[in-house]
Amino acid sequence: MHSQAARKSVPAGLYTAEERLRRDATVWTLIQGILAPLQFAVFLVSVALVVRYLVTGSGYDIATASIVLKTALLYLIMITGAIWEKTVFGQYLFAPAFFWEDVFSFAVIALHTAYLWALFSAALSPVSLMGLALTAYAAYLINAVQFILKLKAARLQAQTARPPLREASA
Repeated sequence: MHSQAARKSVPAGLYTAEERLRRDATVWTLIQGILAPLQFAVFLVSVALVVRYLVTGSGYDIATASIVLKTALLYLIMITGAIWEKTVFGQYLFAPAFFWEDVFSFAVIALHTAYLWALFSAALSPVSLMGLALTAYAAYLINAVQFILKLKAARLQAQTARPPLREASA
């Protein structure tokens, strides 16, 4: 049998009422809301540039620059996301509500960092670098889907938490 205090500590959904208030009040939510679609747009352009290079053999420099930009945005969103998590949940990473997303984010960061290391150390050929970038991008896409599903769950929770609208009396 669970105590009343134990039940209060486990949210029925993604956020407790207090966490939802902190989420809605912090500027870090807005920052994440701007950075996430920006990073995704850079990702889409970069994928096109990488594929163009792999198909045609031209555009290596612009493809490389786009991967570096995408990686910089990834680092930025990870840092600001950790601050957001601290503000909302009280810990920088691995809050229970986002534990698996954070775990997979580290795999994504590791792959992007491996790309940067290979690029700057000249450890891989250009084609192999682009293959590594596409591998990092596949992991990023999986992670993005994880976060989108969490966002949908949060919206669903918010809708079910609202009291029903009352009809106006005539």
